[in-house]
Amino acid sequence: MAHARQLSGDRTVKPRLPVIGVFATGDPRIDGAARARAANIVQIVAESIAGIALPDKTPVPVVWSPLLVDGEKEADVVATRFLQEGVQVLVCVPDTWAFPQLTVISLLSHFPKGTPINLTCGNSGPKPGVVFTHALSGALSQSGTLVHINVGNWDDTGLKPRISEKTIAALVDWCYAAVTHQYLRGKRVVVFGHDSMGMETALAHVIPTRNTFGLEMTRLDMKLFADMVTKKAYKAKELAALRGWIDRHAGKRLELRDEAQSARFNTELAMYLVMRDLLQDLNAVGGGFMNQLEWGSDRRGTPLPVPDVMESLFNSTFDHNGRKPPLPYATEADVQGLLTMLFFTYLAGGNPPLFMDFRKVWEPFEIKAFAQKLKVPAARAEWAERGFVDGNNSGSASFDWAAAPGVSVEKIMANVSFPAADPHYFPGGGNSVTFLTPGGIEGIAGRLAYSAQMNRFALIWDEAVTVELPAKLAKAVCGATDPTWPHTFVLPKYASMAEYKQYAPANHLHMTWDLAPARVQYWLDLAGVISATPWANRPAFVEGVDRPMPLLYVLNGGELATKLR
Repeated sequence: MAHARQLSGDRTVKPRLPVIGVFATGDPRIDGAARARAANIVQIVAESIAGIALPDKTPVPVVWSPLLVDGEKEADVVATRFLQEGVQVLVCVPDTWAFPQLTVISLLSHFPKGTPINLTCGNSGPKPGVVFTHALSGALSQSGTLVHINVGNWDDTGLKPRISEKTIAALVDWCYAAVTHQYLRGKRVVVFGHDSMGMETALAHVIPTRNTFGLEMTRLDMKLFADMVTKKAYKAKELAALRGWIDRHAGKRLELRDEAQSARFNTELAMYLVMRDLLQDLNAVGGGFMNQLEWGSDRRGTPLPVPDVMESLFNSTFDHNGRKPPLPYATEADVQGLLTMLFFTYLAGGNPPLFMDFRKVWEPFEIKAFAQKLKVPAARAEWAERGFVDGNNSGSASFDWAAAPGVSVEKIMANVSFPAADPHYFPGGGNSVTFLTPGGIEGIAGRLAYSAQMNRFALIWDEAVTVELPAKLAKAVCGATDPTWPHTFVLPKYASMAEYKQYAPANHLHMTWDLAPARVQYWLDLAGVISATPWANRPAFVEGVDRPMPLLYVLNGGELATKLR
């Protein structure tokens, strides 16, 4: 007699990871040596990408099949085994000719539509894996299936060919994009408060976000959070530990004028502990907070402490308990800013996101006049010749950006200060966070934006680098806006200052370091997000930097036309 099986009633469960499945196709007529070589290539590639990890450094599982997919039965067997292992990302590494419909097309029929698939092959005359790659890419593209190909290099001979570093690097970039796309589907972000002071570029477009990214959005009232802080829904011992950690690192750079202000600062720290536990309880991968007006500056209510420290801690790679993954957290309930930081962080493997106002574009004529007034040399500096953006905002400033990547927590925190919050903006008191980001940090700066006309998200982005100004000039530039907030001077690679001013899609801008453009582009393809780079100096394709355009786009009138279908 058959019986139904009861599942565990336990409320905790480990998140399901998107397993990467690596396999090879083949011609059923090839000999044993060719089969052994193909299986070895599968193993070599699988081991080469096994280091891919989530922001918390959890390794993404990689499985590989020694069985060569050279016919329908083998396609069914490998597909079934992959599905049993939880494979959600497919990598095919053909070394020989194969028949597309009898192999990969049959295998794909077992997987949900839209499952990411990559074809990585060598470029060999004797070994026609590249011939099959183009045949399969063409077949899938003509049926409307997105596939990315990576025509690389490996040895023509030998049972264990050497695969070039460039080939593996391109595949790793694609894998990060595919894992980000798959892992975040079904996840949740939590946003407190209503629309951010009427800033509609920050709106929570719930249904488009769900349909595009598979992300759910839990929206909670800030009274709930305020009540939890008032009820002291945190451990007093941990609050003391967090305060002690801040005191040790900040010293006199923590501005506390009296005991009342010190108590206010403790409330600000308690907010972090309460919010952290709440987000963990809700299994959230990101959060947002309506800092202004309803929390901290509307005098018709009871203004509460500025949450800058809370937001900075979430976006940082450490806190009082040691190293941790950043949990992207947006100030002013900026949901589209939150989503930008979330995807950037996962694509970069856990590098800290930066949230800033698109505060002031300094054009060359302004810089030169300002430098001359201050008697500061600025000749021949790139930031003087092209201009830069002063990015600064109260809240969501990751501590990591106070120093160069890779330095110790001690060195980072030595550059961070906690001035008293501006009473004009924040009558509820508390302390802001301030630092000056050093120059030479390279990454991607950009911003997601939604268009109701297209019912699509677009990412306006550029490669960028932080720049360092002479100390006297930097101080004056910071003073021109707000010296109590963190400042990052950003120089885009391709955009002119005139273009940067005109095409900013919102008042907030975001950046993550060491993020390869190809990763962004692969993810944009998988998510169906429009890539917007309206810079006159941006080439259409830079070899070794950009991802090759999928054949699907070429056949259907370009990337934009295809994504809008």
